[in-house]
Amino acid sequence: MVTQTREASDDLWQALTDLLPQLSTSAPTLTRGHLDALLATPSTNMLAARLDSTIVGVTIVVIYPLMSGVRARIEDVVVNQSVRGCGIGEALTRAAIELARAHHARTVDLTCTPSRSAARKMYARCGFQPRDTTNYRLSI
Repeated sequence: MVTQTREASDDLWQALTDLLPQLSTSAPTLTRGHLDALLATPSTNMLAARLDSTIVGVTIVVIYPLMSGVRARIEDVVVNQSVRGCGIGEALTRAAIELARAHHARTVDLTCTPSRSAARKMYARCGFQPRDTTNYRLSI
């Protein structure tokens, strides 16, 4: 079951502490203050997937207005490695798409590294198509 959350509960905090290293080995430690700020940001929507009562995956959907219309971006999709391959990532992604639709987003974007072949196949099943574009990043 996938639900949207705005409350930094103890179970969410514990789940994110376990999931963040599985998402990124270079991400800084997530503090409670950062989690509170993240959940309080109106354009940022956290979706959590549960098996029984345990959070086993999360994603962030950022929804923002631009001159060209409302857009959405899926970020930080992570599923606990112990339950990968069970459809949880796809359930999170489909819930993110529905949330974007509910906010009248024109498009939903995401990025995925080439080495994540299972994730790339799942995104294709959800209707995503590769774009002919180049992403740029400035680390500050």
